[in-house]
Amino acid sequence: MPKKKNKSRKEKDTKDNVPEQNSRMKKFIYVGVLVVLGIIIFFALPSKTNKVKKVSDKSMHLDNSAFTFTKHGELSFLKKDGTFITKIDIEIANTDETRTRGLMYRSKMEENQGMLFIFPKDDYQSFWMKDTVIPLDMIFVNSRKEIVTIHKNTVPYSLKSYPSDKPAKYVIEVNAGFTDKYNIEVGDKIVWRRN
Repeated sequence: MPKKKNKSRKEKDTKDNVPEQNSRMKKFIYVGVLVVLGIIIFFALPSKTNKVKKVSDKSMHLDNSAFTFTKHGELSFLKKDGTFITKIDIEIANTDETRTRGLMYRSKMEENQGMLFIFPKDDYQSFWMKDTVIPLDMIFVNSRKEIVTIHKNTVPYSLKSYPSDKPAKYVIEVNAGFTDKYNIEVGDKIVWRRN
């Protein structure tokens, strides 16, 4: 008989613990669900590292020429009367792909360097600074090699449009401040040659 009493006490203890065990189990499940939801939300939200990775993945598709200057020729600036002003090394952008990319992603350019964009014919041209890191002077030149428009100190990453005032066949991009330093003005001329 004493065994029976003990058994009853054990049964009673077990019965008393059932609500407590159910409560613990509910808490455990609740915490588990919260942890799983937290993990899902963490990986679903875009993070700074994901954005950087996307940019670097994109840049991986560009060859090294997208980031380094390649000399294709030389360009001289002349006053209206033909007096020499200064000369720069030029990288030429004369295809749709190279004109579209331009100086995007470049972190620097030497003072005596620039990019010469060549278009098929005189037309109103318009440039912007999307994905362009360094401020630039943009010099628009017609087919007679006369400067028709200058935009100074363009703003990096800006989506603002920088159009030519008159039709242009060439556009030269140089470091910001270049045209002021050398007093290059509308009406001045250029001559250029390939290597």
